[in-house]
Amino acid sequence: MTDQKQQQGSVFYHWYVVGVLTFAYLVSFLDRQILALMVEPIQQDLMLSDTQMSLLMGLAFSLFYVFMAVPLGRLADRTVRRNIIVGGVTLWSIMTAACGLAGSYWHLFLARMGVGVGEASLTPSATSMIADYFPPGARGKALATYNAGVSLGTGFAMVFGGMVITYVSTSQRHSLPIIGSVAPWQYVFFLVALPGLAVVLLMLTVREPRRQEISTTTHNLSFLGVLAYLLERKQVYVPLFLGMSVNTIVGYALFSWIPTSFARVHGWSIGDIGLGYGVIILITGPLGVFVAGSLIDKLHQAGQHNAEIKVALISIAICLPGVIYLPFAETGQTALMGMIPASLGPAMTTAAGSIAVINATPNQIRGQVMALYLLTISLLGLSIGPTAVALLTDYVFKAPAMIDWSISCVVIASSVFSAIMLWRCLEPFSEHVRDTISGSNLSRRSSD
Repeated sequence: MTDQKQQQGSVFYHWYVVGVLTFAYLVSFLDRQILALMVEPIQQDLMLSDTQMSLLMGLAFSLFYVFMAVPLGRLADRTVRRNIIVGGVTLWSIMTAACGLAGSYWHLFLARMGVGVGEASLTPSATSMIADYFPPGARGKALATYNAGVSLGTGFAMVFGGMVITYVSTSQRHSLPIIGSVAPWQYVFFLVALPGLAVVLLMLTVREPRRQEISTTTHNLSFLGVLAYLLERKQVYVPLFLGMSVNTIVGYALFSWIPTSFARVHGWSIGDIGLGYGVIILITGPLGVFVAGSLIDKLHQAGQHNAEIKVALISIAICLPGVIYLPFAETGQTALMGMIPASLGPAMTTAAGSIAVINATPNQIRGQVMALYLLTISLLGLSIGPTAVALLTDYVFKAPAMIDWSISCVVIASSVFSAIMLWRCLEPFSEHVRDTISGSNLSRRSSD
């Protein structure tokens, strides 16, 4: 009975850690995505074009995110991952508050870069920790829960951000101690920086897990050795990284520009947009990642080692109809209904991508490979997604009201390319995961 209670306590604690890490991911996306709701007021105050705003939402954030992800991933493979996360959360919270001090385009650009540096610390360490708390057959749900932070953070940014923006916009300026008078959009940045303090305190209650699934083939590999490992298996990792990363263009294009689309095309207020779109994300996001995680676990238990790729392909098919319908919607209400499948699909892909990378990669290099995966996502998804929509609107359609067509074109093109890459990955991925699991089991038996 004592052993059973200890086991139950361990399971509860493992899920507690997942909850803390998910909350951290939620806060990171709250800080990251709140900018999408404030496009119009920032453009008016700083006199910016759609393209300049897209660079703030994408490139500014991803620039140092890209450069810091790999060294932070290497640290995650070699040091205490909890401490890396604590430092990162502290940094991105400070830099989010610094966005509230911005009085020019380049000041805001530099502050957004700082947010990216801090957030680069989270996912390589968090996913590596979760993989050490859960075995492969139960890992899908745990990692999917963590990935729910993307949708939860974005959804909260939309719903509560919309409410806060509506409230603070009743006054032209706000007075803060020491800082002085700030615009409503600046005041919002100070407010959303505060939850980071709660994340830091919660992370101090988390224990560093013992590393599992040790493989002798990847023990003490240098970074060049990690790259060589991936290149030797390029038929697996190249289409996996490209397919999953290009598909993130879909999510970032929608998250970044749907609020502006509803304001321009359908005349909705920021509060109405935040509530309507935010509620959809809050419902479909967690639903999508939990469905994806549960389905992946069941398929793995049935011996299908390419479960993650199959789920990702299904998610693309779910997403496309809503996005294709977007430019043809006659009212905001019908356009919002199209956002239900358009939000469900990307959430499933987000979960499938992270689970695929973790399950395909030996323990000792998971942090670094996940960091490289995030680097690819940043270069392709986060940088291209918001900017591609803006470029089409500014230079191809040349009309702000045509933003729906820009969103639809970018999403359709990205989805088709992603589906082709993932289809090519199905068989090589299955063989590789089977070999990785076999190698880990042999190493475990030899160590025992």
